[in-house]
Amino acid sequence: MLKGRLVSYILLGIMAVMFIGLCVLIVTNSFTSDLEYYKTFIDGKYSVDGGEWKPTIPGKMVDENFKEVKIRGKLTNELFGDNVLILSAKNVWYNLKLEDEIEIYNMRDYDDSPLADTPGYSINYAYAESIRPDTVIELTITNPYPMFSVKELDNFFVMYGGNLSLPYELFIQNKLPTIIVCTLICFFGVVAFPIAGFVMGGIDYRYLSFGIMSFFAGLYLLFDSFGEYLPLWVTSEVLCMAVDVFTNYLFAVAAAVYIKTNLSRTPHKIAANILMIGLAAALLLVSILHATGAADIYETQPYMMMYIGAGAVVSTFCLVREAISKSREAISVLISWTPIFVTVFLDGINSFVHFWDGRFFLSGIVVSLGVQIVQLVFDMRRQYKEQIHYQQMQKELYEARVSIMVSQIQPHFLYNSLTSIAMMCTKDPQLAKKATINFADYLRGNMNSLKEKNPVPFSRELEHLKKYLMLEQMRFGDMLNIEYDIQAEDFVLPQLSVQPLVENAVKHGVGMKEDGGTVTIATRETDKAYEVIVSDDGVGFDTSAPPKNDGRSHVGMENVKQRLKEMCNAEVIIESEPGKGTVSTIRIPKEDNN
Repeated sequence: MLKGRLVSYILLGIMAVMFIGLCVLIVTNSFTSDLEYYKTFIDGKYSVDGGEWKPTIPGKMVDENFKEVKIRGKLTNELFGDNVLILSAKNVWYNLKLEDEIEIYNMRDYDDSPLADTPGYSINYAYAESIRPDTVIELTITNPYPMFSVKELDNFFVMYGGNLSLPYELFIQNKLPTIIVCTLICFFGVVAFPIAGFVMGGIDYRYLSFGIMSFFAGLYLLFDSFGEYLPLWVTSEVLCMAVDVFTNYLFAVAAAVYIKTNLSRTPHKIAANILMIGLAAALLLVSILHATGAADIYETQPYMMMYIGAGAVVSTFCLVREAISKSREAISVLISWTPIFVTVFLDGINSFVHFWDGRFFLSGIVVSLGVQIVQLVFDMRRQYKEQIHYQQMQKELYEARVSIMVSQIQPHFLYNSLTSIAMMCTKDPQLAKKATINFADYLRGNMNSLKEKNPVPFSRELEHLKKYLMLEQMRFGDMLNIEYDIQAEDFVLPQLSVQPLVENAVKHGVGMKEDGGTVTIATRETDKAYEVIVSDDGVGFDTSAPPKNDGRSHVGMENVKQRLKEMCNAEVIIESEPGKGTVSTIRIPKEDNN
């Protein structure tokens, strides 16, 4: 146990240090220079969708929505020597030519592939020798997606002036902190939380599903952050775009799995399953459309995002309903899911209103990670207390088993049984042999009870009782009658939990009566419980009177009650009346009798 606790604390310490480092990296990244110095623009005039020519906007070139824009003028930063003009584009076509109609670069490549009309992500170069100082150039940018309007040109097209290694320098200086943050988030997802759940005792699906969601969230943020740099290593422009978009969908699937895994009510599970099936079908459909060129994955993105957004709202509604019903798991999941849901919602609004230049989602996933770490600390603390309680309970149960076992093999019981067997050896050797074997089996059963930690079938308990009662009948003779009324046997209970009731009925009920009596052992099944009833027509006693030193095994009975409560949630009901006998009932709820 100490080793497990040490591993847990080490793991929590690592997670806490990494989380603090992650937060520091986010703050550091927010102040990272975007190297505006290297950006270059065209100073001149522009025309939107064939309209009138207007002066370019300093630092922007264009500041209005367009389907096609022509920009004509001179570069704000001159190229010289070995410098190049670096053209970085996302989901737009562009054409660059000199004023004398000499084409410097035409991104559009007319091929016969199904995705020939998809621009994707690209990084291309125009050398300085092609663009002389003071040369007027004309840049044409075309948006091939009618459902999207381009206004913030920086999000789709950027020009840099510098050497061939500049894109790699920009990548390292601008994106390295973000990559480290996203990698840490992926680490939390694929390693930290699953291991933490396993350390707590097996596979914890809440932490496992959250870990999977965190991994794909980090993956999505990773590609979303440096997607425009993918063409530095991946030659396919369309593949670069598809990877960026598809990681968004993978995160949506992981989030759906996380919420579905933690829903408990049947209607909510059905709704979550329908949403997941619909999401899988939608992903298959957009993949087919993309592969055939009917509609690329970027073109279908608005429809997918509408479905994903509706699914997120429905899933959150299900979580809220379960949280209102005070479901501990639902409350825990809702607390960790809310920062993600809210920040995704804010990013959706920001994509239309543009009230902030950053991304809310990164902060949301970090807050969610922090919440999960705090919950993990509380879960480990709760589990530690449960382990202490469990060990204490096991100790008490063991002591109870020892007490009960010892009470059944007290010296006078051994003497009486052996004396009775010795007397039979001359009168009825066969019966003496049977009694000896029965006596040995009875002692073996008592000793084995020390090893048995789980409830046993009632049939086994009944066989042990019969051995005990046979030995007692040798002692009491005709004064002790035994009757059985067994109507149910398909249940379990702690070993040696019925015998103290039978022992009291024999010794202190019928045994105290001059002419003896009858002990009846019965079982029955009700709608909600199994019942074991031990009754006698002996002397009885006053149940309202305080316990007295009358020879009854009061301590043993308390141990039996405790074992039945801890192991089967059962209760013992004793009813007695002086002169009429005693009825002892063990009631075991069906819902707890697995």
